[in-house]
Amino acid sequence: MTELDLREQLVAVARRMNGSGLNQGTSGNLSARIPGGLLITPSSLAYELMEPTDLVAIDWQGRRLQEGARRPSSEWRLHADVLAARPELQAVLHCHPIHGTALACHDKGIPPFHYMTAVAGGDDIRCAPYATFGTEELSRFTVEALVDRKACLLARHGLVTAGDNLDQALGIAVEVETLARMYLQALQLGEPPLLSDGQMQAVHAQFRGLHYGQPDQSPK
Repeated sequence: MTELDLREQLVAVARRMNGSGLNQGTSGNLSARIPGGLLITPSSLAYELMEPTDLVAIDWQGRRLQEGARRPSSEWRLHADVLAARPELQAVLHCHPIHGTALACHDKGIPPFHYMTAVAGGDDIRCAPYATFGTEELSRFTVEALVDRKACLLARHGLVTAGDNLDQALGIAVEVETLARMYLQALQLGEPPLLSDGQMQAVHAQFRGLHYGQPDQSPK
């Protein structure tokens, strides 16, 4: 994939993120790994107005790699630090979904009440402690909450997902927001029973056997 192809895909996925209801207005941000750094959405530009040339190429310290580029998202550090800590991942998505954020406003993650919590790579979906947006502290808390995971909530803030590609990062975000909505509904009847460690191990084994969430590699 050329950088132009990646820019076009990033804009398309950013628009899908807002169109899906995961995000509102100009909040949220999206990034993808490139040689020497990352491409990230710019600060304070509506997604419907965003063009591939508006995306900002930065290095791992947040320095713009092209003269005249827009200002990168205020959350550039979070994206850079997650990608630096997880070299196997290619994309990071941050959004403010209603149900996931409602849980995060209570410092509450999503426990294994439903087998699909395994979609993020572990038994549960953690909630990172609160820190001011755009800070090194928030970035550090996020990296810690994402250890062995591809998603975490951010206390009093929102959701972060990471993936092998932009589509996977978006798909995981959709699944996590669906789980958050179901969990909030289940809590109306009381704290739901949780799947055991053994039951979740069986789910992970089933996911691996089915290559769940991976593109179909069968012959055409």
